Amino acid sequence: VQLVESGGGLVQPGGSLRLSCAASGVSFKSYVMSWYRQAPGKERELVAAIWSAGGNTDYGDSVKGRFTISTDNAKNMVYLQMNSLKPEDTAVYYCNARRSTNYWGQGTQVTVSS
Repeated sequence: VQLVESGGGLVQPGGSLRLSCAASGVSFKSYVMSWYRQAPGKERELVAAIWSAGGNTDYGDSVKGRFTISTDNAKNMVYLQMNSLKPEDTAVYYCNARRSTNYWGQGTQVTVSS
């Protein structure tokens, strides 16, 4: 299993970013695909999850209504569309694949600042 994130960067408050995760060695039918984030000095937290090849989703309370997780099953890609970004969204964002084992990408930095 290999997960490679991209799309992070610096954005102003209120702006948008789309993160991408290229997933190899997983089937979206049998894995739960998730985005987590970790800010300095804080624990890693779940941002969004998707399973059953995109049929089900779940979100952390702090991002509901602002972030959207999706998959492109043909390309084995997982996306996180982030809108109305806030400074408190600043963190390293990680792609995760889980079945019986957890797999992690290397992370991509998202910084929300004016």
